[in-house]
Amino acid sequence: MESKHDGKYNKILNAAIEVISEKGLDKTSISDIVKRAGVAQGTFYLYFSSKKALIPAIADNLLTITLEGIKEKIQGKENFWNVLEIVIDETFNITDEYKDVIVLCYSGLAIDYSLEKWEAIYQTYYYWLEEIITNAINRKEIISDINVKWTARIIISLVENAAERYFISYEQDDAQEVYKTELFNFLKRSLFKT
Repeated sequence: MESKHDGKYNKILNAAIEVISEKGLDKTSISDIVKRAGVAQGTFYLYFSSKKALIPAIADNLLTITLEGIKEKIQGKENFWNVLEIVIDETFNITDEYKDVIVLCYSGLAIDYSLEKWEAIYQTYYYWLEEIITNAINRKEIISDINVKWTARIIISLVENAAERYFISYEQDDAQEVYKTELFNFLKRSLFKT
């Protein structure tokens, strides 16, 4: 099998995201994807066994974009509360930009893959946030009597759920900044070391 870091893999993946976003998964053909990617149809099968095999790769790619954006913005900002604000902002930004792709990933993974696959995709993000939380505990920025593993998962789930409710479910009774501030304040009340 070819490397995921190969340029053709990324061309196929990006083309798939574009075409599936435009047409939907059912109406998208592999021919549509390879045409957009500018590669031969056989090249597709070097990387993916089927069209549905794209879904976990798309989800993984989207999570990579999210985590890279967060890491880029937190450079030099070690304070937990600054990091949390960036996590919230980036999650809202990515959810707004990729809402159709997120819906596709949820539906595709729910139908064709177990939630275990989804959890496997998230491991890198979970581990990264666990390290941030552990460092915050060591610096006495947050309470220490928490389960770091589950706290990381809860934070990620809560932030993503809030962003998805705003952009995908259109629960927009208040401005986006109000949602983000309420979310931040809720997490701060839960974790702040008094």
